Amino acid sequence: MRNLIPAVVLACLVAPGGCRKQTPVDEVSLGQSGVVITPRDLSALAGDWPQWRGPAGNGVAPDQTIPTTWDQTNNVKWTNDVPGRGHSSPIVVADLVVLGSAIDSQQQQIVIAYDRSTGDELWRTTIHQGGFPKPGEVHQKATNANSTLASDGKFFITTHLNSDHVFVTALDADGNQVWQRDVGAFGSKFGYAPSPILYQSLVIIAADNFGGGYLVGLDIDTGEIAWRRARGNASSYSSPHVATVGGVDQLLISGGDRLASYDPATGEPIWETPCIAESTCGTVVTTGDRILASGGYPDKETVCLSSNGERIWSDRTEVYEPSLVTDGDHVFAVTDKGIAMCWAVSDGSVRWKQRLGGNFSSSPVICNGLVYVCDLSGNCYVFEASGDSYRQISKNRIGDDCYASPAITGQAIYFRIGFGDGQNRKEKLVCVSNAD
Repeated sequence: MRNLIPAVVLACLVAPGGCRKQTPVDEVSLGQSGVVITPRDLSALAGDWPQWRGPAGNGVAPDQTIPTTWDQTNNVKWTNDVPGRGHSSPIVVADLVVLGSAIDSQQQQIVIAYDRSTGDELWRTTIHQGGFPKPGEVHQKATNANSTLASDGKFFITTHLNSDHVFVTALDADGNQVWQRDVGAFGSKFGYAPSPILYQSLVIIAADNFGGGYLVGLDIDTGEIAWRRARGNASSYSSPHVATVGGVDQLLISGGDRLASYDPATGEPIWETPCIAESTCGTVVTTGDRILASGGYPDKETVCLSSNGERIWSDRTEVYEPSLVTDGDHVFAVTDKGIAMCWAVSDGSVRWKQRLGGNFSSSPVICNGLVYVCDLSGNCYVFEASGDSYRQISKNRIGDDCYASPAITGQAIYFRIGFGDGQNRKEKLVCVSNAD
């Protein structure tokens, strides 16, 4: 008697990770939703750090007076405890510093606001109670609060993976929930990471996953879905980025073995270029008419594309978790394994490489012609944003690890830092500013 194995079962046995449930994405067009998109005046946020990677979403801070050296006692304005664990980077809006966190023992996903001047906790809001992914569905380095919030000055928008779906929640400046929306199912391989971004009166969410990935735009006032666009079945972790490139507003995101451009107002595809890898984490950056991104897994590539997606240059370097940053003429990065690099934007020539050591997850920020970037041992390197050579200004340490990226605004740097390890590890929010 023959042992017959149905083809579908055999496919499950040989496929990496076995069979995984896929949920068809219910696409929504702007015409179907009837949502009206209106311009928003965000000039009041000019002195703030209102979203992932700052005002323009590119990791560049306006020039201002901030320290280049500090330690636990010098140039530290204040510190305060952060409950739970998270990789949500701080944002700074008006008088508030706001971030997300997760208290795993209680299965709580929360948002906390601190006083910008004193560091005092002002409010704490529980977004979800229960519904956490199974332990095997979240990477050991990840958390249940990876996403950085975004704010238009009126609302604070946060995203979470909960109950196998992605939820988007809006809070007011006092921490009260204004609306919450389930935007779609999510098949978790390693957890959820992308941060929300703003475009006119929309908040835009990415949710690439093996069950059926998608992009979705929501009305920031009501949470109504304006559009939703399917993205395929690849698990990837990059946040989207909106920039005007080639005179056109483009919503740009890597992952799924391509770099793709969409109309941020409608979600309609503009172009896509095969490149990088199936899985990426870093956020696209742009300068002039150039688009730059790196990653990933299992393939490795750093690319520069034109405004219409044509490949200009590429490099077989992988910058997986950290994002790139550019001063317009040069592209700077620190790889996950601690190699600082500089490329020329024009032709991709490597201007210099420098081994820093250690491992990195945090993304770099440029301010005053200097790059600030933290490693997973709690060191913050400060070096010149120069194409000539690597010139280190300082190496500063406060805590024992740093996964989140810094916010720089108002002549201060805000860090989310880990202290201790194992069961004794705690997180703190630290404000670094010149003593005078």
